[in-house]
Amino acid sequence: MSLDVCAKGRSGRREMLAGGLAYGLACGLAALSPARAEPLGALLRPWPKGQATPGLALPGFEGPGWSLAEAKGRPVLLNFWASWCEPCRAEMPALELLAQRHEREGLLVLAVNQRETDAAIRRYLQLMPISLPVLRDLDGSTSRAWGARVLPTTVALGRDGKALFTVMGELDWTGPQARQWIAPLFS
Repeated sequence: MSLDVCAKGRSGRREMLAGGLAYGLACGLAALSPARAEPLGALLRPWPKGQATPGLALPGFEGPGWSLAEAKGRPVLLNFWASWCEPCRAEMPALELLAQRHEREGLLVLAVNQRETDAAIRRYLQLMPISLPVLRDLDGSTSRAWGARVLPTTVALGRDGKALFTVMGELDWTGPQARQWIAPLFS
C-alpha cells in the first residue's frame, strides 16, 4: 500500500503506517456497520471543502503528455496506480470498461503510474494491455498533491475541472456502488 517507502526513509514509513492504519480502521468500522455504504475494498471520501484542486501536467508513457486544461468540460477519473499493487491490477480492467461505456458522456479515465520505471510499466502493459492513457508521476509529487497515499486511489473531477471525491482502495467500477458514486459526474 505504500508509495515507495524505501526512498522516503523513516518519515515515509511513518506516513505509510499512518495511512495504512487509517484505511484499515475505516474499512474495519465499515465492515462492522450494518448499513455500510461502501464495499469493503473501497472508501469514498468527499474532496475537502476549501481545498483547491491541484494542477496536473504529466508526461505520457510512450505517448503525449497531458494537462488538466485538456479535459475542460469533461468528467475525469484520475487513477493513481503501480504495477506491483495487486488491487491496482485487479481494478484496471473495470476502469477501462467504465471508460468505454461512458465515452459518449465524455468520461476520461487516466491511469497515473506512481514512480515506476519505463521497463516496469512496459512489462505490466505487455501482460495486461490497456487502452487508457498512462501518465507518469516520476517523482511522486503529483500523487502527494492529490492525496494518493494509498494505492489504488482514484480522484473524480467534474466537468468544471474541480475535484469532487476520492475513492481509496480497489473498487469494481462496473458495479452498482461505482455507478451510484459516479452518477453526479454526468449531471
